Amino acid sequence: YFEVADGGTIFLDEVAELPTSTQVRLLRVLESGEFLKVGSSKVIKTDVRVVAASNVNIPKAIEKGDFRQDLYYRLNTVPIIVPPLRDRKDDIHLIFRKFAADFAEKYRMPPLRLTNDAVDLLKNFYWPGNVRQLKNVTEQISIIEKEKEINSIILKRYLPEGPKSDLPVLFKKQEEEHFSERELLYKVLFDMKKDVTELKKIVINLLEQESETTALEQTKALLVKDYYETPFSKPTERRETKPEFSHESYKDDDDDVYHDSEIIEESLSLQDKEKEMIRKALEKHNGKRKNAANELGISERTLYRKIKEYKIRS
Repeated sequence: YFEVADGGTIFLDEVAELPTSTQVRLLRVLESGEFLKVGSSKVIKTDVRVVAASNVNIPKAIEKGDFRQDLYYRLNTVPIIVPPLRDRKDDIHLIFRKFAADFAEKYRMPPLRLTNDAVDLLKNFYWPGNVRQLKNVTEQISIIEKEKEINSIILKRYLPEGPKSDLPVLFKKQEEEHFSERELLYKVLFDMKKDVTELKKIVINLLEQESETTALEQTKALLVKDYYETPFSKPTERRETKPEFSHESYKDDDDDVYHDSEIIEESLSLQDKEKEMIRKALEKHNGKRKNAANELGISERTLYRKIKEYKIRS
């Protein structure tokens, strides 16, 4: 289009409906006056006056991210605000006569003429579709009606029935409903965030009650990790919890003989694991608490308190 309109004027209707990718290309043409045709690498220069129109509130579209702000400022050099047709009652009859003359020439027929009562009905109609609707009604009457003098009774058959309220009010109601839904969503999200925050506080309080220091928490994690990685080769002392025994057959790869193995499901109590690891560390270092504490990653004072708490013989 810009190539054909070079040296003239191009009209971009409903420019706010352009997708974002097309908006970027349009902005480049407006800024540089150059463009590339599809499938070509040759840069084409153009000098075009651009007239753009839209019935969308562009500033709101910019806030929503539907329209580029830089493109808006590039197009908005000479803004012209055209009120809706219902606010220009004196123009309605003039525009109707223009369309009637155009369709009379197009279809080779006499132009339409309106009686006074039809003119009053035409002016007082709310025209939700603005000029497009007026043009459509004029074309319908021109094609269908044999009599070219139109009174209010005939005209009324071509005007849709509906609430005689302006569209901006309906649009405002929709926006208020949308705003109400958005506020409700924000409230739900806020309540969820509040619940999560309170849950975090409860968890932190429980952790602080269970553990006196951060070092102890790290020690517990280290003990559990070490427990699963360390083979149990030495006999352990009798515990309060009774192990559950189950039998399972396994195959020896050397002699192809199946044996029964006894699997011991040991207690998963963290205190038992901690007690066991402290005992193993003391045995490994022959009762030297300092060396045992270094291996466990805790202070010697904490180790001494644990030995006393679990009544471990060192």
